[in-house]
Amino acid sequence: MNEQKAQSNDAASLDEAARAAWLYYVGGKTQDQIARELGISRQRAQRLVSKAMAEGLVQVRLEHRVSHCLELETALRRTYGLKKCRVAPGPGQGSDPLRSLAPIAASEMERVLMADDPLVIALGTGRTLRATVEELPAMDCPQHRIVSLNGNIAPDGSASFFDVIMRIADKVKAPHYPMPLPVIASTPEERDLFLSLAPVKRARQLAETADVVFVGVGELSAEPPLLKDGFANRDELYELQRAGAVGEIAGWAYDAAGRYLTVGTNRRTAGVRIDPSEQRLTFAIAAGERKLPALRAALQGRIVNSLITDEATATALLPDAT
Repeated sequence: MNEQKAQSNDAASLDEAARAAWLYYVGGKTQDQIARELGISRQRAQRLVSKAMAEGLVQVRLEHRVSHCLELETALRRTYGLKKCRVAPGPGQGSDPLRSLAPIAASEMERVLMADDPLVIALGTGRTLRATVEELPAMDCPQHRIVSLNGNIAPDGSASFFDVIMRIADKVKAPHYPMPLPVIASTPEERDLFLSLAPVKRARQLAETADVVFVGVGELSAEPPLLKDGFANRDELYELQRAGAVGEIAGWAYDAAGRYLTVGTNRRTAGVRIDPSEQRLTFAIAAGERKLPALRAALQGRIVNSLITDEATATALLPDAT
């Protein structure tokens, strides 16, 4: 009877450990939240998560997913000559890729921000960058300067919700330099007028000397971010598509070979253009089937030299993808 009771207690303990580990690794809950949910102390919640790891309850699955991501990172670095590459485990079919992408991108951004030496860090705008910044912990980084690559103003004077410069500056307590201009000006002359302003000149000079750059990648499909956010109209979108545009970074449209166009809205785009450079790290943060043509072109054209993406996108970017 005593042996049976001991076995029963061991099984119950493993069940509890498995539940705690699931809440921690899959549910994303803190140890305090796990303790409240299971009705136990925080110390016991911590011991249960450690027990799950020690008993191998989560090791095999996590190890498999991570090893596959590491293989993809190696293959992508070799294929595209990348300086850095991070691949996040996929969230599953039908899920928003940002759920798994943003925490991985935030950890890479945090690693950059933790550097003791002063850096100039330039950021684009958009949903992906905003989600990444939301995952950042609060930090004190007065040694760095953070600058926006482009403005955030539509032709009607409205601003997008997905600007990131103010949000990240609030989180990391670093000097920050917004770009006070529209994403795309109404005319080339208006663009030149904005670029002649002293605050814009200072911000652009800083962005052009950035040590590290983080950008999202916008697709130019039927309903791209430029259109949805009001920065370009449908006629302007059609003009870019007819010229061969497949993607845009910081408002600058480029073709399937990663070459910037010289027509359409590119003649009026006001932000800093990201040109190929081996002297700095230029991270693209992007995932999803719709972004594949734009992302592949940006990699092939060396507009970016570092990549943060997810498993499905990484697999599709490799030459032997079926």
